[in-house]
Amino acid sequence: MQEESNRFERNKVWELVQRPMHQNVIGTKWVFRNKMNEEGYVVRNKARLVAKGYCQEEGIDFDETFAPVARLEAIRMFLAYASEFEMSMMGELNFFLGLQIKQCQEGIYISQSKYTKELLKKFGIEEGRTVSTPMATNVKIDKDEKGKSVNESKYRGMIGSLLYLTASRPDILHAVCLCARFQSNPKEYHMSTIKRIFRYLKGTIQYGLYYPKNENFSLKGYSDSDYAGNIDDRKSTSGSCQFLGDCPVSWFSKKQNCVSLSTAKAKYISAAFCCTQLLWMKQTLADYKCSFESVPILCDNISAINIAQNPVHHNRTKHIEIRHHFLRDCVSKRKIEISFVPSQDQLADIFTKPLSSETFASIRARLGIIHIE
Repeated sequence: MQEESNRFERNKVWELVQRPMHQNVIGTKWVFRNKMNEEGYVVRNKARLVAKGYCQEEGIDFDETFAPVARLEAIRMFLAYASEFEMSMMGELNFFLGLQIKQCQEGIYISQSKYTKELLKKFGIEEGRTVSTPMATNVKIDKDEKGKSVNESKYRGMIGSLLYLTASRPDILHAVCLCARFQSNPKEYHMSTIKRIFRYLKGTIQYGLYYPKNENFSLKGYSDSDYAGNIDDRKSTSGSCQFLGDCPVSWFSKKQNCVSLSTAKAKYISAAFCCTQLLWMKQTLADYKCSFESVPILCDNISAINIAQNPVHHNRTKHIEIRHHFLRDCVSKRKIEISFVPSQDQLADIFTKPLSSETFASIRARLGIIHIE
């Protein structure tokens, strides 16, 4: 017991204070849970004393409230930056917010294989053949207004479950986000598309992120977009991923708010989204004593790079929203450095369009998504 107390004091995770005599916390209950590993074996027994907030009165049962919120990008940056962790009374880190963490001498593995198995069982997709990619290259999804409607509740449940899985599986992000656009009135065609994602997961259950152990903590981002890929409104899709050293820690795939009149405009707007994320990461990593002068953004379009680097106002870019032109300001202030990358080395391509199985597998491996034993 004394050893556990010393751990608490060393890690500064608690401070023992006497409860005020005038306060009497009401509406509490003990909650007991068993924490299981991916094989279903109990690895830890947990007990919590939970206060029922709706039964309490401010000033009597509590003085202030605080809800801690952690972004998944911040968690992945922490995992990519640390080779080992010191926990208090909990042993080695194995599970964290649904993520399975496996530590070894070479690095850290992050996966959600247990969660993936549960999803396949929940939605009845344990049987059947597997596929090599989450989406076929010839797929063009639209509203399909003449198609037969399906259960909205089930469809939304499948989308929500898959969105949480993208915390460790960026390879399915574009397909999931594309299907998520049709939650208001899904059709059979949309349901078959999302079931293909599950069939892909069935064959890649043990895949996850690998963060190798190294001293390279450079920061960089890849930015890409398709052009007028949405059939219904002809808006483009932005895709981006950010790396801390060799570790991908952030990624997104999002339909743009406005219609771009050229490929250069679409890629310029996508680079602006990437810029905002890199600036946030740059500020967050300052807490780790990591400083970066000029962070590179790798883009595969020369025209978009010229728009960002040229301080002279272009008449043809007046229609681009002002909030996207801050990229040009960041480049001029040397906070961001935008440079060219060949299309075959553009890792953000996987977040903007369906790819062939060979290209998809190549980018997936370069993103650090590997089979975890």
